[in-house]
Amino acid sequence: MTTQPPVTVRTFAQRLSPTPRGARLARHLALHQLHAWGIPHGSDPSDAVAAVVAELAANAVTHGRVPGRDFELRLSLVTGSVRIEVTDTRTGPLPPAPGAVEQPDLLDENGRGLVLVEALADRWEVVERVPPPGKTVRVEIDVPRWLALVRRLEGTSGSAQVGAGGWPVCTDTAPAPPKPTAAAAGS
Repeated sequence: MTTQPPVTVRTFAQRLSPTPRGARLARHLALHQLHAWGIPHGSDPSDAVAAVVAELAANAVTHGRVPGRDFELRLSLVTGSVRIEVTDTRTGPLPPAPGAVEQPDLLDENGRGLVLVEALADRWEVVERVPPPGKTVRVEIDVPRWLALVRRLEGTSGSAQVGAGGWPVCTDTAPAPPKPTAAAAGS
């Protein structure tokens, strides 16, 4: 059996202000990064990631806001999927776990964000922030033809190293793309 070198896990991270503008910028940055990784705008994975990032960022701004503290968006291109992590510093009870999200009543104005996340995610979880305080909502969206995408990015083939909890080990960090302009964040 031939061992192959590990696939580099691409990562993008950005701290954002806990404002509606920060939430919009999170979505724009996510789409920009997916495009840089070769996942085209308008594809199913791109649309799913955009919707999940928008919901999690809105939740971080609405429910996780702590004055003077940012929230963080982290995207990783890991084995077979895009991982989205949104972290805030709010303490208190964690959001419902996967499978425990309740459907809102038909006329309720709130409560649909995690329902949407649960519908779009292939895997997701809520974990305590390390270091405390706060929490991280971690979501994975599978990417069809992921291996071909990674081979294009790397110029090689290989397999990923798997760490604790079955999450791939990050062996490299890609540089962040240029930030969108302020005008793009306002749309």
